Amino acid sequence: MTSAAIPPPARTSPPARRPSWAGRNYTLLTAAAIVTNLGSQGALIAAAFAVLSSGGDAGDVGLVAAARTVPLVLFLLVGGALADRLPRHRVMVAANTLNFLSQGAFALLVLTGDPRLWQMMVLTALGGVGQAFFGPASEGMLMSSVSGVEAGRAFAFYRMAMHGAGIGGAALGGALIAAFGPGWVLAIDAAAFAVAGALRAFLDVSHIPARSAGGGMVSDLREGWREFVTRPWLWAIVVQFAVVNAVVAAAEAVYGPLVARDELGGPGPWGLALAAFGAGTVAGAFLMMRWKPRRLLLAGSLCVFPLALPSAALAVPLPVAGLAAVMLLTGVSIEVFGVSWMTALNQEIPEEKLSRVSAYDWLGSIAMVPVATALAGPAQNAVGRTSALWGCSALIVLLTAAVLCVPDVRRLTRRGEPVALAGPAASADAEGALGRLG
Repeated sequence: MTSAAIPPPARTSPPARRPSWAGRNYTLLTAAAIVTNLGSQGALIAAAFAVLSSGGDAGDVGLVAAARTVPLVLFLLVGGALADRLPRHRVMVAANTLNFLSQGAFALLVLTGDPRLWQMMVLTALGGVGQAFFGPASEGMLMSSVSGVEAGRAFAFYRMAMHGAGIGGAALGGALIAAFGPGWVLAIDAAAFAVAGALRAFLDVSHIPARSAGGGMVSDLREGWREFVTRPWLWAIVVQFAVVNAVVAAAEAVYGPLVARDELGGPGPWGLALAAFGAGTVAGAFLMMRWKPRRLLLAGSLCVFPLALPSAALAVPLPVAGLAAVMLLTGVSIEVFGVSWMTALNQEIPEEKLSRVSAYDWLGSIAMVPVATALAGPAQNAVGRTSALWGCSALIVLLTAAVLCVPDVRRLTRRGEPVALAGPAASADAEGALGRLG
């Protein structure tokens, strides 16, 4: 046998280090999100303990929390318009820089002296301003980095990584506060913003066509509003979640701890229930990496119904094991909705308007939360805690049923081919192949 008869050895390509949908931008965005979530979840706990350690009470803790929410609501729409006008990664880095400076100053005050309530409120408000500009830019950047049939899988992995980091960050933050005090946890969060900002500075936006300046900020906001209101599925679900998020926040932030104290034996069972919810979100994101429902919004909206269960479980109230099981199911369900929602936005909204639409979505999601939490106490006094909790459940069920009456919600289907969101924006970072937080 001659050598010519011997077939040449087969060439084997080296194994891919990451999936085709995990391009450079997507990888940087996910890594930065993990870093910031590890720091921010512990910092939320640390801020509350910093207020209490300085002699504040529960009302002061609420004031500091409100100081973050108010500027977030006020500046979200401006942040969305700016992110669609400027390179989004520059807006993200600038916002991270503001968060780094404000959180670093907060940490320094706590570590070196006796911080005043007004100082903590001002620094927390600056953090809210940073988040108002960061959130729409981040979501627009993420969606422009992924496209095609694997978008849902990419969004699911991103959310799973964020939730996992959030759970780990809360646990680590609690342990560090107990060991070293809240100041060091705030300093770690400031450092996390610096690291995440450095990662985001390396994002590549060359695949995104240059945007014209347009007619000014007001014109940009009007254009984003038109994009929002002309899509019934979009505004219907945002209105739905304005109320759903508000009553869920009232049940979990106000009624849940009270039921745990009075009926379940203290804060431990409620902490277990919240941990079960966190585990459910990770499991739900893992599920959505494999499941691709054809009717995106129909599947997602049906999974909003279980959000009524925690309020009902607290109204009964169920034993700790039953409550934890309900919270686990709720975590899974909200991730099915979240990934489906992000995929629908990615598929249907033009790339150059993503951040403005995201800003309207964010605004709807958070605007009524402070109102609901403030009214939770008076509602309990007026009708009783059990009736208030059943009312929360009923609102979720009724609003979700109403949304399912919108034809576009039932009919919107997943597309099988990549969508050209911005002409040549089918970037190298989106080789193979993003829903959103409800």
